[in-house]
Amino acid sequence: MSKLITSALVCASIALAQLPLSAPAQAGAAAAEEKPKRKVQLPSPTVGKKIGRAFEAYSAEDIDGAIDILNDIDAKREYDIAYVQYFTGQMYAMKGKGKESLELLEKAIAPDILNEADHAGALKLAADLSMQSEKFPQAIKFYTEWLSFTGKQDGEVYTRIANAYALNKQLDKVIEPADKAIAAFGDKLNQNPYILKVSSYYERKMITEAIDVLEDVVQLFPKEKKWWVMLGQVYIMKENYTKSLATLDLAYKLGYLEKESEIKTLSSLYAQSEMPYKSALILEKHIASGLVKRDDKNIASLANAWHAALDIDKAAKYYGELAKMTNLTKHYEKQAVLLKQDEQFKPAIVAYNKALEGGSKNKGTIYMGLAECHFYLGQYKEAHSAVVKATDDPKTKRAATSWATYIKDTAQRKKVKI
Repeated sequence: MSKLITSALVCASIALAQLPLSAPAQAGAAAAEEKPKRKVQLPSPTVGKKIGRAFEAYSAEDIDGAIDILNDIDAKREYDIAYVQYFTGQMYAMKGKGKESLELLEKAIAPDILNEADHAGALKLAADLSMQSEKFPQAIKFYTEWLSFTGKQDGEVYTRIANAYALNKQLDKVIEPADKAIAAFGDKLNQNPYILKVSSYYERKMITEAIDVLEDVVQLFPKEKKWWVMLGQVYIMKENYTKSLATLDLAYKLGYLEKESEIKTLSSLYAQSEMPYKSALILEKHIASGLVKRDDKNIASLANAWHAALDIDKAAKYYGELAKMTNLTKHYEKQAVLLKQDEQFKPAIVAYNKALEGGSKNKGTIYMGLAECHFYLGQYKEAHSAVVKATDDPKTKRAATSWATYIKDTAQRKKVKI
Protein backbone atom coordinates (compact mmCIF):
# COMPACT_ATOMS: atom_id res chain seq x y z
CA MET A 1 0.00 0.00 0.00
CA SER A 2 2.85 2.37 0.81
CA LYS A 3 4.23 1.87 -2.70
CA LEU A 4 0.88 2.61 -4.13
CA ILE A 5 0.55 5.88 -2.25
CA THR A 6 4.11 6.87 -3.13
CA SER A 7 3.41 6.17 -6.79
CA ALA A 8 0.30 8.28 -6.66
CA LEU A 9 2.16 11.15 -5.00
CA VAL A 10 4.77 11.09 -7.75
CA CYS A 11 1.96 11.35 -10.30
CA ALA A 12 0.72 14.42 -8.45
CA SER A 13 4.08 16.21 -8.65
CA ILE A 14 3.96 19.20 -10.93
CA ALA A 15 5.88 19.03 -14.20
CA LEU A 16 7.93 22.20 -14.50
CA ALA A 17 10.28 21.37 -17.34
CA GLN A 18 8.72 23.94 -19.65
CA LEU A 19 8.44 27.12 -17.66
CA PRO A 20 6.09 29.91 -18.67
CA LEU A 21 7.62 32.84 -20.47
CA SER A 22 5.92 36.19 -20.25
CA ALA A 23 7.04 37.90 -23.46
CA PRO A 24 8.59 41.32 -22.85
CA ALA A 25 6.38 42.71 -25.62
CA GLN A 26 3.42 42.16 -23.31
CA ALA A 27 4.83 44.34 -20.54
CA GLY A 28 2.31 46.59 -18.93
CA ALA A 29 -0.81 44.52 -19.85
CA ALA A 30 -4.01 45.64 -18.17
CA ALA A 31 -4.75 44.21 -14.70
CA ALA A 32 -7.90 42.33 -13.81
CA GLU A 33 -10.95 44.60 -13.83
CA GLU A 34 -11.79 44.00 -10.20
CA LYS A 35 -8.41 45.28 -9.02
CA PRO A 36 -7.17 48.86 -9.02
CA LYS A 37 -4.94 49.42 -12.01
CA ARG A 38 -1.23 49.43 -11.30
CA LYS A 39 0.75 52.34 -12.66
CA VAL A 40 2.12 51.45 -16.09
CA GLN A 41 5.78 52.22 -16.61
CA LEU A 42 8.05 52.10 -19.63
CA PRO A 43 11.81 51.68 -19.84
CA SER A 44 13.88 54.82 -20.44
CA PRO A 45 14.65 55.45 -24.16
CA THR A 46 18.27 54.25 -24.01
CA VAL A 47 17.43 51.11 -22.04
CA GLY A 48 14.32 50.58 -24.15
CA LYS A 49 16.32 50.42 -27.38
CA LYS A 50 18.61 47.75 -25.99
CA ILE A 51 15.65 45.81 -24.61
CA GLY A 52 14.13 45.97 -28.09
CA ARG A 53 17.31 44.49 -29.59
CA ALA A 54 17.31 41.75 -26.95
CA PHE A 55 13.69 40.97 -27.75
CA GLU A 56 14.53 40.69 -31.45
CA ALA A 57 17.27 38.19 -30.60
CA TYR A 58 14.85 36.26 -28.40
CA SER A 59 12.24 36.24 -31.19
CA ALA A 60 14.89 34.81 -33.51
CA GLU A 61 15.53 32.09 -30.90
CA ASP A 62 18.98 33.52 -30.18
CA ILE A 63 18.68 33.26 -26.41
CA ASP A 64 22.42 33.58 -25.81
CA GLY A 65 22.48 36.74 -27.92
CA ALA A 66 19.57 38.18 -25.95
CA ILE A 67 21.37 37.45 -22.68
CA ASP A 68 24.56 39.14 -23.93
CA ILE A 69 22.61 42.29 -24.87
CA LEU A 70 20.78 42.38 -21.54
CA ASN A 71 23.95 41.86 -19.51
CA ASP A 72 25.49 44.80 -21.33
CA ILE A 73 22.76 47.21 -20.20
CA ASP A 74 23.86 49.68 -17.52
CA ALA A 75 20.46 50.60 -16.09
CA LYS A 76 20.16 53.36 -13.50
CA ARG A 77 16.42 53.83 -12.91
CA GLU A 78 14.81 51.47 -10.42
CA TYR A 79 12.17 50.32 -12.91
CA ASP A 80 14.76 49.80 -15.67
CA ILE A 81 16.91 47.71 -13.32
CA ALA A 82 13.95 45.56 -12.21
CA TYR A 83 12.71 45.05 -15.77
CA VAL A 84 16.13 44.05 -17.11
CA GLN A 85 16.51 41.61 -14.21
CA TYR A 86 13.09 40.13 -14.98
CA PHE A 87 13.80 39.82 -18.72
CA THR A 88 17.24 38.32 -18.11
CA GLY A 89 15.80 35.93 -15.51
CA GLN A 90 13.36 34.63 -18.12
CA MET A 91 16.16 34.06 -20.61
CA TYR A 92 18.24 32.16 -18.05
CA ALA A 93 15.17 30.02 -17.23
CA MET A 94 14.83 29.13 -20.90
CA LYS A 95 18.50 28.08 -20.91
CA GLY A 96 17.89 25.83 -17.91
CA LYS A 97 19.98 28.01 -15.59
CA GLY A 98 17.53 27.95 -12.71
CA LYS A 99 19.87 29.26 -10.03
CA GLU A 100 20.90 32.35 -12.00
CA SER A 101 17.31 32.95 -13.08
CA LEU A 102 15.93 32.70 -9.56
CA GLU A 103 18.50 35.13 -8.19
CA LEU A 104 17.55 37.76 -10.79
CA LEU A 105 13.82 37.22 -10.36
CA GLU A 106 14.03 37.72 -6.60
CA LYS A 107 15.78 41.05 -7.20
CA ALA A 108 13.21 42.07 -9.79
CA ILE A 109 10.31 41.23 -7.46
CA ALA A 110 11.69 42.94 -4.34
CA PRO A 111 10.95 46.62 -5.20
CA ASP A 112 7.39 45.71 -6.30
CA ILE A 113 7.64 48.10 -9.23
CA LEU A 114 7.14 45.99 -12.34
CA ASN A 115 3.99 46.39 -14.38
CA GLU A 116 1.17 44.09 -13.32
CA ALA A 117 1.58 41.27 -15.85
CA ASP A 118 5.35 41.27 -15.40
CA HIS A 119 5.20 41.24 -11.60
CA ALA A 120 2.72 38.35 -11.68
CA GLY A 121 4.90 36.52 -14.22
CA ALA A 122 8.00 37.03 -12.10
CA LEU A 123 6.27 35.67 -9.00
CA LYS A 124 4.98 32.61 -10.85
CA LEU A 125 8.30 31.85 -12.49
CA ALA A 126 10.19 32.33 -9.20
CA ALA A 127 7.76 29.92 -7.53
CA ASP A 128 8.20 27.31 -10.25
CA LEU A 129 11.99 27.58 -10.14
CA SER A 130 11.93 27.30 -6.36
CA MET A 131 9.97 24.05 -6.72
CA GLN A 132 12.52 22.78 -9.20
CA SER A 133 15.31 23.66 -6.78
CA GLU A 134 13.43 21.90 -3.95
CA LYS A 135 13.19 25.17 -2.06
CA PHE A 136 9.68 24.32 -1.00
CA PRO A 137 9.03 27.03 1.65
CA GLN A 138 10.19 29.65 -0.85
CA ALA A 139 7.97 28.18 -3.55
CA ILE A 140 4.98 28.33 -1.19
CA LYS A 141 5.82 31.97 -0.41
CA PHE A 142 5.94 33.00 -4.07
CA TYR A 143 2.82 31.04 -5.06
CA THR A 144 0.94 32.58 -2.14
CA GLU A 145 2.12 36.06 -3.14
CA TRP A 146 1.01 35.36 -6.72
CA LEU A 147 -2.48 34.40 -5.53
CA SER A 148 -2.72 37.51 -3.38
CA PHE A 149 -1.35 39.83 -6.09
CA THR A 150 -3.54 38.51 -8.92
CA GLY A 151 -6.63 37.90 -6.81
CA LYS A 152 -7.18 34.66 -8.71
CA GLN A 153 -8.48 31.34 -7.41
CA ASP A 154 -6.23 29.07 -9.45
CA GLY A 155 -6.58 25.31 -8.95
CA GLU A 156 -3.18 24.54 -10.42
CA VAL A 157 -1.39 26.98 -8.13
CA TYR A 158 -3.22 25.73 -5.03
CA THR A 159 -2.26 22.19 -6.05
CA ARG A 160 1.38 23.24 -6.33
CA ILE A 161 1.24 24.75 -2.86
CA ALA A 162 -0.24 21.53 -1.47
CA ASN A 163 2.43 19.53 -3.27
CA ALA A 164 5.18 21.77 -1.89
CA TYR A 165 3.90 21.17 1.64
CA ALA A 166 3.81 17.43 0.97
CA LEU A 167 7.35 17.36 -0.40
CA ASN A 168 8.51 19.44 2.58
CA LYS A 169 6.98 16.82 4.92
CA GLN A 170 4.46 19.33 6.30
CA LEU A 171 1.67 16.87 5.70
CA ASP A 172 -0.85 18.53 8.00
CA LYS A 173 -0.72 21.67 5.84
CA VAL A 174 -1.55 19.85 2.61
CA ILE A 175 -5.30 19.61 3.14
CA GLU A 176 -6.29 23.30 3.08
CA PRO A 177 -4.65 24.22 -0.26
CA ALA A 178 -5.76 20.89 -1.73
CA ASP A 179 -9.37 21.67 -0.80
CA LYS A 180 -9.01 25.15 -2.28
CA ALA A 181 -7.63 23.58 -5.47
CA ILE A 182 -10.64 21.26 -5.69
CA ALA A 183 -13.00 24.22 -5.25
CA ALA A 184 -11.10 26.30 -7.81
CA PHE A 185 -11.13 23.53 -10.42
CA GLY A 186 -14.89 23.23 -10.01
CA ASP A 187 -16.41 21.16 -12.79
CA LYS A 188 -13.00 20.77 -14.43
CA LEU A 189 -12.12 17.83 -12.21
CA ASN A 190 -8.45 17.26 -11.48
CA GLN A 191 -7.13 14.22 -9.62
CA ASN A 192 -3.93 15.74 -8.24
CA PRO A 193 -5.36 17.51 -5.17
CA TYR A 194 -7.24 14.33 -4.24
CA ILE A 195 -4.02 12.32 -4.52
CA LEU A 196 -2.31 14.80 -2.22
CA LYS A 197 -5.12 14.62 0.32
CA VAL A 198 -5.08 10.82 0.38
CA SER A 199 -1.29 10.82 0.71
CA SER A 200 -1.41 13.31 3.57
CA TYR A 201 -4.00 11.32 5.51
CA TYR A 202 -2.37 7.97 4.77
CA GLU A 203 1.11 9.06 5.82
CA ARG A 204 -0.33 10.46 9.05
CA LYS A 205 -2.18 7.16 9.60
CA MET A 206 -5.53 8.92 9.37
CA ILE A 207 -7.03 5.99 7.48
CA THR A 208 -10.68 6.86 8.13
CA GLU A 209 -10.15 10.28 6.56
CA ALA A 210 -8.29 8.74 3.64
CA ILE A 211 -11.22 6.38 3.07
CA ASP A 212 -13.67 9.31 3.08
CA VAL A 213 -11.69 11.00 0.31
CA LEU A 214 -11.33 7.79 -1.70
CA GLU A 215 -15.05 7.03 -1.48
CA ASP A 216 -15.69 10.40 -3.13
CA VAL A 217 -12.93 9.92 -5.67
CA VAL A 218 -14.17 6.58 -7.06
CA GLN A 219 -17.45 8.32 -7.83
CA LEU A 220 -15.79 11.36 -9.40
CA PHE A 221 -13.25 9.32 -11.40
CA PRO A 222 -14.92 5.91 -11.84
CA LYS A 223 -12.74 4.92 -14.78
CA GLU A 224 -9.46 5.43 -12.93
CA LYS A 225 -8.26 1.97 -11.90
CA LYS A 226 -5.83 3.04 -9.21
CA TRP A 227 -8.53 4.59 -7.02
CA TRP A 228 -10.52 1.35 -6.79
CA VAL A 229 -7.45 -0.63 -5.80
CA MET A 230 -6.39 1.98 -3.28
CA LEU A 231 -9.83 2.10 -1.67
CA GLY A 232 -10.00 -1.68 -1.45
CA GLN A 233 -6.63 -1.83 0.24
CA VAL A 234 -7.28 0.92 2.80
CA TYR A 235 -10.51 -0.84 3.76
CA ILE A 236 -8.30 -3.82 4.64
CA MET A 237 -6.20 -1.56 6.86
CA LYS A 238 -9.36 -0.76 8.83
CA GLU A 239 -10.25 -4.48 8.82
CA ASN A 240 -13.41 -3.75 6.89
CA TYR A 241 -13.11 -6.87 4.79
CA THR A 242 -16.71 -6.80 3.58
CA LYS A 243 -16.30 -3.40 1.92
CA SER A 244 -12.85 -4.30 0.69
CA LEU A 245 -14.19 -7.42 -1.01
CA ALA A 246 -17.14 -5.55 -2.51
CA THR A 247 -14.83 -2.83 -3.87
CA LEU A 248 -12.20 -5.13 -5.33
CA ASP A 249 -14.80 -7.56 -6.66
CA LEU A 250 -16.43 -4.73 -8.62
CA ALA A 251 -13.03 -3.48 -9.74
CA TYR A 252 -12.22 -6.97 -10.99
CA LYS A 253 -15.47 -7.20 -12.92
CA LEU A 254 -14.67 -3.83 -14.50
CA GLY A 255 -11.27 -5.16 -15.55
CA TYR A 256 -9.32 -2.88 -13.24
CA LEU A 257 -7.21 -5.48 -11.40
CA GLU A 258 -4.12 -5.98 -13.51
CA LYS A 259 -1.36 -6.90 -11.05
CA GLU A 260 -0.48 -10.16 -9.35
CA SER A 261 -0.77 -8.63 -5.89
CA GLU A 262 -4.27 -7.35 -6.66
CA ILE A 263 -5.52 -10.75 -7.84
CA LYS A 264 -3.99 -12.47 -4.80
CA THR A 265 -5.59 -9.93 -2.47
CA LEU A 266 -9.01 -10.54 -4.01
CA SER A 267 -8.54 -14.32 -3.84
CA SER A 268 -7.55 -14.04 -0.19
CA LEU A 269 -10.62 -11.92 0.57
CA TYR A 270 -12.88 -14.51 -1.06
CA ALA A 271 -11.28 -17.23 1.07
CA GLN A 272 -11.59 -15.15 4.22
CA SER A 273 -15.25 -14.49 3.44
CA GLU A 274 -15.96 -18.23 3.19
CA MET A 275 -16.15 -18.26 -0.58
CA PRO A 276 -13.33 -20.73 -1.28
CA TYR A 277 -14.68 -21.72 -4.71
CA LYS A 278 -14.37 -18.14 -6.00
CA SER A 279 -10.99 -17.85 -4.30
CA ALA A 280 -9.71 -20.93 -6.08
CA LEU A 281 -11.32 -20.09 -9.41
CA ILE A 282 -9.80 -16.62 -9.76
CA LEU A 283 -6.38 -17.78 -8.58
CA GLU A 284 -6.38 -20.76 -10.93
CA LYS A 285 -7.41 -18.60 -13.88
CA HIS A 286 -4.62 -16.09 -13.41
CA ILE A 287 -1.95 -18.67 -12.62
CA ALA A 288 -2.90 -20.28 -15.94
CA SER A 289 -2.70 -16.90 -17.72
CA GLY A 290 0.72 -16.18 -16.26
CA LEU A 291 -0.34 -13.02 -14.40
CA VAL A 292 0.16 -14.82 -11.08
CA LYS A 293 3.43 -16.70 -10.75
CA ARG A 294 3.26 -20.47 -10.73
CA ASP A 295 5.42 -20.79 -7.63
CA ASP A 296 5.11 -22.92 -4.51
CA LYS A 297 3.35 -20.28 -2.42
CA ASN A 298 0.65 -19.63 -4.98
CA ILE A 299 0.15 -23.30 -5.78
CA ALA A 300 -0.15 -23.99 -2.04
CA SER A 301 -2.82 -21.29 -1.77
CA LEU A 302 -4.61 -22.78 -4.75
CA ALA A 303 -4.49 -26.31 -3.34
CA ASN A 304 -5.81 -25.09 0.01
CA ALA A 305 -8.61 -23.13 -1.69
CA TRP A 306 -9.79 -26.13 -3.71
CA HIS A 307 -9.57 -28.26 -0.56
CA ALA A 308 -11.76 -25.77 1.30
CA ALA A 309 -14.15 -25.75 -1.66
CA LEU A 310 -14.36 -29.57 -1.33
CA ASP A 311 -13.09 -30.16 -4.84
CA ILE A 312 -10.88 -33.09 -3.90
CA ASP A 313 -9.71 -33.84 -7.44
CA LYS A 314 -8.29 -30.38 -7.97
CA ALA A 315 -6.94 -30.05 -4.45
CA ALA A 316 -5.12 -33.38 -4.81
CA LYS A 317 -3.82 -32.38 -8.23
CA TYR A 318 -2.27 -29.18 -6.92
CA TYR A 319 -0.84 -30.82 -3.79
CA GLY A 320 0.89 -33.24 -6.15
CA GLU A 321 2.23 -30.35 -8.24
CA LEU A 322 3.37 -28.64 -5.07
CA ALA A 323 5.23 -31.77 -4.00
CA LYS A 324 7.10 -31.87 -7.32
CA MET A 325 7.99 -28.19 -6.99
CA THR A 326 9.27 -28.37 -3.45
CA ASN A 327 10.47 -31.97 -3.07
CA LEU A 328 8.56 -32.01 0.21
CA THR A 329 6.92 -35.36 0.82
CA LYS A 330 4.32 -33.86 3.15
CA HIS A 331 2.47 -32.61 0.09
CA TYR A 332 2.30 -36.10 -1.41
CA GLU A 333 1.00 -37.29 1.94
CA LYS A 334 -1.69 -34.61 1.92
CA GLN A 335 -2.60 -35.57 -1.65
CA ALA A 336 -2.82 -39.23 -0.67
CA VAL A 337 -5.01 -38.58 2.37
CA LEU A 338 -7.46 -36.49 0.33
CA LEU A 339 -7.70 -39.14 -2.37
CA LYS A 340 -8.19 -41.88 0.19
CA GLN A 341 -10.94 -39.90 1.91
CA ASP A 342 -12.60 -39.48 -1.47
CA GLU A 343 -12.30 -43.23 -2.01
CA GLN A 344 -9.94 -42.74 -4.93
CA PHE A 345 -7.79 -45.58 -3.66
CA LYS A 346 -5.64 -46.31 -6.71
CA PRO A 347 -4.32 -42.74 -7.15
CA ALA A 348 -3.99 -42.51 -3.36
CA ILE A 349 -1.66 -45.54 -3.43
CA VAL A 350 0.47 -43.81 -6.08
CA ALA A 351 0.74 -40.68 -3.92
CA TYR A 352 1.59 -42.67 -0.78
CA ASN A 353 4.35 -44.51 -2.63
CA LYS A 354 5.79 -41.23 -3.91
CA ALA A 355 5.95 -40.01 -0.35
CA LEU A 356 7.87 -43.15 0.62
CA GLU A 357 10.19 -42.78 -2.36
CA GLY A 358 10.85 -39.21 -1.32
CA GLY A 359 12.10 -40.35 2.06
CA SER A 360 9.17 -39.37 4.27
CA LYS A 361 9.73 -39.94 7.98
CA ASN A 362 6.04 -40.68 8.56
CA LYS A 363 6.39 -44.25 7.38
CA GLY A 364 4.00 -45.76 9.89
CA THR A 365 1.18 -43.41 8.91
CA ILE A 366 1.88 -43.92 5.21
CA TYR A 367 1.85 -47.72 5.51
CA MET A 368 -1.41 -47.52 7.43
CA GLY A 369 -2.87 -45.47 4.60
CA LEU A 370 -1.59 -47.92 2.01
CA ALA A 371 -3.04 -50.80 3.98
CA GLU A 372 -6.45 -49.14 4.05
CA CYS A 373 -6.41 -48.37 0.30
CA HIS A 374 -5.37 -51.90 -0.64
CA PHE A 375 -7.94 -53.38 1.74
CA TYR A 376 -10.87 -51.51 0.17
CA LEU A 377 -9.61 -52.53 -3.26
CA GLY A 378 -9.77 -56.14 -2.11
CA GLN A 379 -5.99 -56.43 -2.31
CA TYR A 380 -5.64 -58.19 1.04
CA LYS A 381 -2.15 -59.52 0.52
CA GLU A 382 -0.78 -56.03 -0.24
CA ALA A 383 -2.88 -54.59 2.61
CA HIS A 384 -1.46 -57.09 5.09
CA SER A 385 2.10 -56.49 3.87
CA ALA A 386 1.70 -52.73 4.35
CA VAL A 387 0.12 -52.95 7.78
CA VAL A 388 2.87 -55.28 9.02
CA LYS A 389 5.41 -52.63 8.04
CA ALA A 390 3.34 -50.09 9.99
CA THR A 391 3.90 -52.14 13.17
CA ASP A 392 7.57 -51.15 13.00
CA ASP A 393 6.65 -47.56 13.83
CA PRO A 394 5.93 -47.02 17.56
CA LYS A 395 3.35 -44.36 16.67
CA THR A 396 1.22 -46.75 14.63
CA LYS A 397 2.19 -50.14 16.12
CA ARG A 398 -0.94 -50.62 18.24
CA ALA A 399 -3.41 -49.65 15.51
CA ALA A 400 -1.44 -51.57 12.89
CA THR A 401 -1.44 -54.75 14.98
CA SER A 402 -5.22 -54.58 15.33
CA TRP A 403 -5.61 -53.89 11.61
CA ALA A 404 -3.30 -56.79 10.71
CA THR A 405 -5.57 -59.23 12.55
CA TYR A 406 -8.69 -57.80 10.93
CA ILE A 407 -7.16 -57.92 7.42
CA LYS A 408 -6.00 -61.51 7.96
CA ASP A 409 -9.41 -62.61 9.18
CA THR A 410 -11.15 -60.89 6.25
CA ALA A 411 -8.78 -62.54 3.76
CA GLN A 412 -9.53 -65.95 5.28
CA ARG A 413 -13.28 -65.36 4.95
CA LYS A 414 -12.76 -64.32 1.35
CA LYS A 415 -10.55 -67.37 0.86
CA VAL A 416 -7.62 -65.20 -0.21
CA LYS A 417 -4.16 -66.46 0.63
CA ILE A 418 -1.90 -63.88 2.27
